[in-house]
Amino acid sequence: MLVFGTRPEAIKMCPLVNELKARRDQFDVIVCVTGQHRRMLDQVLGVFSVVPDFDLNIMSSGQTLFDITCKVMLDIKETLEQCSPDIVLVHGDTTTSFAAALAAFYLHIPVGHVEAGLRTRDIHSPWPEEFNRQAVDIIAQYYFAPTEQARANLLAEEKKPEQIYVTGNTGIDALRTTIKQNYSHPDLAWADGSRLILVTAHRRENLGEPMHRMFRAIRRVMEEHPDTKAIYPIHMNPAVRAAAHAELDGFDRLRIVEPLEVLDFHNFMAASYLILTDSGGIQEEAPSLGKPVLVMRDTTERPEGVAAGTLKTVGTIEGDIYRAFAELLDDEDAYESMAHASNPYGDGYASSRIAEILGRV
Repeated sequence: MLVFGTRPEAIKMCPLVNELKARRDQFDVIVCVTGQHRRMLDQVLGVFSVVPDFDLNIMSSGQTLFDITCKVMLDIKETLEQCSPDIVLVHGDTTTSFAAALAAFYLHIPVGHVEAGLRTRDIHSPWPEEFNRQAVDIIAQYYFAPTEQARANLLAEEKKPEQIYVTGNTGIDALRTTIKQNYSHPDLAWADGSRLILVTAHRRENLGEPMHRMFRAIRRVMEEHPDTKAIYPIHMNPAVRAAAHAELDGFDRLRIVEPLEVLDFHNFMAASYLILTDSGGIQEEAPSLGKPVLVMRDTTERPEGVAAGTLKTVGTIEGDIYRAFAELLDDEDAYESMAHASNPYGDGYASSRIAEILGRV
């Protein structure tokens, strides 16, 4: 059984769902979604033609972490008892993953953690994701680590070496489905002839003044570089929207658009010049497309990208973001060194490796 509930999880789990289902002689595959993200989750399921066997549909207006955790725990119990799976696979660091893994643990069902071993070592950054991923790795019996660094993190926590498998990241697999030749979109047509900057910002720990600083820095740099245009697919969180409109309204070279479907977003990444983000998965996807990423966070659980030169953490201080962003626009050598750095996150065949491992255990 694969359990997931948010858009980022779905992007990385749907390739694995389809790989396992293609091996019908080996696996009976059950897909359970929680609906932690409703509309955004459904969009991804459609792109990958994944139809859930169970949909807990937990999402409610104004939901809190308490709501998500309690609803997943209570609602998935009957499903797990009914299906009695040999293994439950969860992904990454969401509250869905934590709650589903804990429910499986309570029922003595083995847990496999896809994208295991990522760490910042600060459970408040990113929050609550760092706690979630560490907690899942306490529960799990099978660890599908995307990189050697992730494996080293798990070994440092005294996880058993024979339970850790380095597979690459399934998010890279997703790009093989979503990136399209001759892709077009009206917003990309609007940006044609300019250096396109793609922006995402939504982290809970950045809400408030840090997010205002991020947006002010981006606007300042772009005002000084008239050959740039930016697209910001805005998060649904009302606090994010309030900060964005307060700082960015009236600047006609930055378009705030509604959240993009995964196929669109991946192709926007492919068309961009560089990306500013506080997201996680983009830090893995963008290097596969040769796009430099400035990470507007104080920490990253993906240090491989920083070491490889594809990512740079710039924090949330306005001046730091301003200087790093301006440098990539003004210094061609700095830009090229990031754009052509090697991708440390895999070759697009992580799902196949995980399926082969599951076939042996």
